[in-house]
Amino acid sequence: MKKIKLFILLLVSISAAPHLFAQDTKEFTVEGIKVIHKYVPKDVISVRLFVEGGTGNYTKDKQGIENVTLNLMVEGGTTKMSKLEFKTAAEKIGTSFGASTNLDYGTMSMTCIKMFWDNSWNLFSDAILNPAFPENEFSILKEQLIANAKQSMADPDSYLALLSRQVAFEGKDYAKSPEGTPETLETITRDEVSNYYKRTIGKKRIFLVVVGNITEADLTEKIKSTLAALPYGVAASSENRVLITQPKKFVEDRDIATNYIRGVMSAPFANTEEGISYRIAMSILGDRYFTELRTKRSLSYAPSAFFAASAVSNPYGVIYISTTDPKQSMQVMTDELNKIKREGFTEVELTDKKQEFLTGYYLTLETTGNQADALGAAELSGGWEQLDKITAEVNEAKLVDLNKVFDKYSKAIVWTYLGKKDAVKEEDFKQTEEAPKKNKPY
Repeated sequence: MKKIKLFILLLVSISAAPHLFAQDTKEFTVEGIKVIHKYVPKDVISVRLFVEGGTGNYTKDKQGIENVTLNLMVEGGTTKMSKLEFKTAAEKIGTSFGASTNLDYGTMSMTCIKMFWDNSWNLFSDAILNPAFPENEFSILKEQLIANAKQSMADPDSYLALLSRQVAFEGKDYAKSPEGTPETLETITRDEVSNYYKRTIGKKRIFLVVVGNITEADLTEKIKSTLAALPYGVAASSENRVLITQPKKFVEDRDIATNYIRGVMSAPFANTEEGISYRIAMSILGDRYFTELRTKRSLSYAPSAFFAASAVSNPYGVIYISTTDPKQSMQVMTDELNKIKREGFTEVELTDKKQEFLTGYYLTLETTGNQADALGAAELSGGWEQLDKITAEVNEAKLVDLNKVFDKYSKAIVWTYLGKKDAVKEEDFKQTEEAPKKNKPY
């Protein structure tokens, strides 16, 4: 009975989706700071400070400096409150803070309840305006982040994700690690973090997203009395888009029981008509891989194909497998790509995937925090208003749309292999073929 009720609620939410954001979301500017405010009746309020630029904000030798800076801002105390005082004040009112970095942006986050909104905002704005960057807290945090980076490097999946970007986007911003590497994190100093804060946290490089039961007037007044004091700074620089047009492969020898393989292909921007069709197409391809590679041949426990949601300015798609038989696995993966290029997707696949896609999408928007994240990411990829078009674009997607966009972006694969070198040969890293198209609507 609970599952039926949940399904009914999802159908209702999807049917109302064209107005999910537009009706209650406003964009305005306060003292030079862009604000996206979505009113919801929930008493849980989520705030995100987005810092634009991501991996473009620092050089290769300083990978991870934004990660250190933002985390130290929320964890290191301020010039008015020590770390202990800050954490104690937050814990008393149940307010949580966080920070994260990504390929195209970083965020500082706050989640609180309406009853303690005023106190929570004071803590949040203090962390942004007056970070102390104490040397002892900096040293502790840096050691933690170095340990995390070492763990990521030791984990084959995490390391492969970074390695595949380094191969596909060699010499470009996406080849950098937002979290930093053990080597680069080791060299970062407290003074460099302080200087990074001063040149990066400015009105031209940030914007706010606030979701919750508060008024525009209240939010405006709070920004005027606090964050308006931030300098204007300079806007984030942008890098020309990298389109993958040439096949490539990279093999790193590692004596491990399972071999890990990623293929990277260019993709359209996420929240566009072409992007929606591509995301649906890659999801269907993922289903086919599960059937062919796991169910039928037992070549892998979790093969996948997906759109890299974290990539905003340089979108790309991924095909992935971990396997003890890399030769046969890559053959099957490429065969499935070629089959789609020859015959296209089916109407049944598209019909089934539309509902699944929308259900999964709206399940990710259940909390105010998820909605704040979605609004900010959409704003960076062309405008938060695009979110209200997703339902219509999914429902209106046609087979011809999926086939065209899949053909367009599957012409070249950059393969990255982590595993036993003697288990593969040059010819195993296959590319798609321009095969005659049968039964396709164009």
